[in-house]
Amino acid sequence: MKRERRSFDAAFKLQVVKMLQEQGLTVSQVCQELKLGETAVRRWVKQVQAEQSGQAGIGKPLTPDQQRIRQLEQENRQLRSDNELLKKASALFARELR
Repeated sequence: MKRERRSFDAAFKLQVVKMLQEQGLTVSQVCQELKLGETAVRRWVKQVQAEQSGQAGIGKPLTPDQQRIRQLEQENRQLRSDNELLKKASALFARELR
């Protein structure tokens, strides 16, 4: 019988990592208590450590700072794309006026 794949939001993942860091529990203890896979929890810990050290981390950001950075980067890409489109449109209209 195949188990259904569960998904967890960033707040839950961050809470699990904080539980590990603040309470001094082992990954195995937390996984047994919350019925989580050890691989996933270890990946969450690694990602939070990377994000706290200023690196981007892997996957969806967990910390609020990294979430905001990812959002701003996406917004920046969109604005650059819009700017390029406007440049091309203004060049086209300038040619038509000549």
